[in-house]
Amino acid sequence: MEAVTTPRWIYWKQTFRSKFQAGCIKAKLEDNWENGYEVGPSVEIKKLRSNKYVVRYTYDE
Repeated sequence: MEAVTTPRWIYWKQTFRSKFQAGCIKAKLEDNWENGYEVGPSVEIKKLRSNKYVVRYTYDE
């Protein structure tokens, strides 16, 4: 039986005022892996309590 581990998230170094700005970074992160040999990351946009957005991603090692 395999143990379920929670993903380790890597946060982008910047917060964004709009979801659109965060979405641009999300698309950029996903495109970097599209034509590569590695498995692409799981990318999410999270809304903070301050009504700003942050981008976080993870990938299987």
